[in-house]
Amino acid sequence: MNCKDLLMRLSSAVGVSGREGSVVAMAAEELRALGEVSISPLGDLICTIRQPEKGQKNFMLDAHVDEIGMIVTWIDDEGFLKVSPVGGFDRSLLLASQVSVHTAQGDLPGFICSIPPHLQNGEAKNPKFEDIYIDIGYSKEEAEKRVQPGDIATFVTPTREMHGGFITGKAIDNRSSCVAVMRAAELLGSEDKPYGLSVTLTTREEVGGMGAQAAAYTVNPTHAITVDVGFGWTPDCKKEQCRAFGGGPVIGFGSLLDGEMSRTLIEAAKEEDIPYQTEAMGGGTGTNADSILITRGGVKTGVLSIPQGYMHTPVEKILPEDIENTARLLAATAFPATSRMWPPPSSSRSRTTVNMK
Repeated sequence: MNCKDLLMRLSSAVGVSGREGSVVAMAAEELRALGEVSISPLGDLICTIRQPEKGQKNFMLDAHVDEIGMIVTWIDDEGFLKVSPVGGFDRSLLLASQVSVHTAQGDLPGFICSIPPHLQNGEAKNPKFEDIYIDIGYSKEEAEKRVQPGDIATFVTPTREMHGGFITGKAIDNRSSCVAVMRAAELLGSEDKPYGLSVTLTTREEVGGMGAQAAAYTVNPTHAITVDVGFGWTPDCKKEQCRAFGGGPVIGFGSLLDGEMSRTLIEAAKEEDIPYQTEAMGGGTGTNADSILITRGGVKTGVLSIPQGYMHTPVEKILPEDIENTARLLAATAFPATSRMWPPPSSSRSRTTVNMK
């Protein structure tokens, strides 16, 4: 599995929250060689690599597959489309952006209307969504033949390789993490262990994380690791709020996360010589972990973040080596090559103490 090539294919596909089918189908083709693939009623992709033996741990490696976008709410008298956001946007980037409106009859090219600078009165260029219009070039009558309320729109952005090895494009959040968990599944596919292992690519994270909670209920894991993107440092950001590109996955510590899992991730990284970084999360993690950990009777949950620049914009960027190292850490933690093991979930078994350095 080539992380760079797979990322470029997945990020180019359209998969706005609630409409992830095309991306899920693409990922399913990759994962069918590794395990049993099923699609949930919410559209979650669940790949069961192996079922746990009785009393053994059951690992769930999760990443959300959806991306931000817009949804058409109505068509005005001149044929312009009004939209609402699906997920969080940097609204300052909207004006004059090229978009594609995805309809039952096919994709329509368009762009977001923008007032020429000559006619502006000096107000801040951070419009409210109720002031946003999409121009598709049609009159109201013609537009209504082609577009329905509920159709989605996405930015038109090519996925490209930059100098320095970076990949840039839309939906790097969170297709990069999907690639990481898929690659981890490939690394672990031939392991003969008693522990269960499932990979989930889940829907609707950008609008609340419902897909992850439903998938976790189905998988019923004892342990879960959610992979998402984090803030990679760029010159306009504070360094203390970001992490370094090329520094490896970011291991989360927080009040909602299982401390033992976080420490075990560090131990695995040290043993396998995998670069890593850490992040403290005081409250919610803002990831699927927040939904997974409260599923059924509770799930021991950890978070890995991949450094990414320009989050929630059409020009997100990431380093494939960070994706590969995230996959390696997932594999090393779920099925360690050494005698280090996490305590099994069954209370009838003796607990193994993790020796932390």
